[in-house]
This record gives sequence, C-alpha cells and structure tokens, in this order.
Amino acid sequence: MCLQRPGHKLEAVDRATPRPGPRQLLIEVLACGVCRTDLHLIDGELPDIHYPVVPGHEIVGRVVGCGRDVSEFAVGARVGVPWLGSTCGHCGYCTTARENLCGEARFTGYTLDGGFAQLVIADAGFCLPIPEQYSSVEAAPLLCAGLIGYRALTAAGDAHNIGLYGFGAAAHLMAQICRAQGRQVFALTRPGDLAAQDFARRLGAVWAGGSDETPPEALDAAILFAPVGALVPAALAATRKGGKVVCAGIHMSDIPAFAYHLLWGERTIQSVANLTRADGARFMKLATDVKLEVSTERFALEDANEALDRLRAGRIEGAAVLDITQ
Repeated sequence: MCLQRPGHKLEAVDRATPRPGPRQLLIEVLACGVCRTDLHLIDGELPDIHYPVVPGHEIVGRVVGCGRDVSEFAVGARVGVPWLGSTCGHCGYCTTARENLCGEARFTGYTLDGGFAQLVIADAGFCLPIPEQYSSVEAAPLLCAGLIGYRALTAAGDAHNIGLYGFGAAAHLMAQICRAQGRQVFALTRPGDLAAQDFARRLGAVWAGGSDETPPEALDAAILFAPVGALVPAALAATRKGGKVVCAGIHMSDIPAFAYHLLWGERTIQSVANLTRADGARFMKLATDVKLEVSTERFALEDANEALDRLRAGRIEGAAVLDITQ
C-alpha cells in the first residue's frame, strides 16, 4: 500500500520483487503495526517526505533472501524491522552510543519503504530477533510502541508515580512494564473516553481519568504519547518539583506559552528521538522476561486505510496491526 501524495488514501500498487544488497535482507512481511507516525506521514507533518512511499515501521516477517555479507540471520528466520533503518556509523553521535540522533539516519516507512507490503528490504544490522512467545501480530507493536515507549520510560528515570498521557499502543505496554517494576501508573486519556480509562485500569493503572483532570497524587514523571502540545503545561502542573515531562512523539502540536512557575523547581521537559539498536536489544530481553499482554485489532493489508481512520478517531483499543497473512 503506497502513499502517492500527502493527505490522500493509500493505494495498492504492483512492484517488481526487490533484490537485497550485500548487507540486506529480503523479508516476507507477516504483520505490520499501524502507528500514529504513519498518520503524521500521510498528513505531511514530517519534514522531507519523498513520495511515493510505503508506510509501516513495526514489521515482523520471515527472511526469504540474504545479501552475500549477511551473517546475523538466515533464510527462514523470523525478524523484526524497527523505525531506525540505517545510520552513517561514523559521526559523533554514532560513535558515542547516540545513533538515534545521526544526521544521516534513514527510517523505515518514511525515508525507506516500509511494511504495508508483502515484501520489504531491510539492513540486517538493524533488524531484531523476535521473542518466541509472541505471535507475529502480537510482536509487531513491540517494534515502535514498545521500543519508543521503553526509551521514554528510561528517560523518566526511577520515577515511581508516572503519568501516561494518551493511552494507546505505547502506553498500554508501558503500563504493564511499570506494574512489573513496582511503579504506579496514572493514565490520562481523551476527556470522556471511559472505555480507554477502563482499559488502563485493567492493565494496572491505579487511577485513570481525562487529560483535563489532575491525578490524585503528584507525579514524579509524565510521559506524553498524545501529540498535543497543550498537554505539556498540564503535565508540568501535575508533576512534583524535580520531576520530568517526557515528550515521546515524533511530531507534536505547538506548546502554548505557560507561566514560569510550572517549570520552576527544577522540573525538566525532554523529547525522545527515535531509538538505538541497544534500546532494541534491551527491550526485547525485557519483553521476554515480562510477558506482555499485547492488545491488538487485526486488519487485512487492503484495509490499511480503515485502520488508519480508526486510529485517527481514537477507536483502537491497544494497537492496530495489519495481518498480511489474511
């Protein structure tokens, strides 16, 4: 499924079977998650989009071809393809464990064609093994909702009371990890979204309410998965002195002006950009040790536009996933 121009529906197109380069894998896509970043791509909210482009960066697939220099995976292996598709490997960021900030990085489903397809090419060095206990559909959201959520949670440090603003694919996974780590989760959803609040409680949130409400206890940290800049001052107001507000999305609406006293008291605001391969290795180990209940709604590849429409409207519980085997 291909995006030909911004603001339009995805279209089915036929392409020749790609051939893997020396360090690449040819992968038969089994499942691909549908992420809010895909909506930002479709809406033209990301910089330097080159059309046409195939979205999808939460890919689980089976290796069907290997380049001559590939040693990490063999034909038949099940692999995950995440958002980070390649880096330069030699800049100051890459050589200091910050490859997520590489200026020459390329990204799956954005600057590289992604997984809303039957076949995809990926750099073997950036692919991840998938824990066996997850089906391909269950594993797909781990490749972005899980990985970016994990990086955001790591940025929150050892916070005990954590507010999760926006209770979608990433938050529903991080809530379970927080519970396993003995933390308290306060879920803040779209105002009036009682279904999402019930969902959060089922996954261990000690409190759930609308993003226009104040949690009953001060937060040590807040993670914003909702791309709404107006939530930043609200989260600061709910966070105790010395706390942190982590903005986890690739795109966010403008942050409105706010009174300095909300930031004062050594509160901080931090963004999370992309992920590293080290994040991937650590998170997949964590997902092996802590069996996550991955809530998914399945769609066939040809129904990708419906999945995107429902995600935009907030009518997905957990994560939307394209099941390419359907």
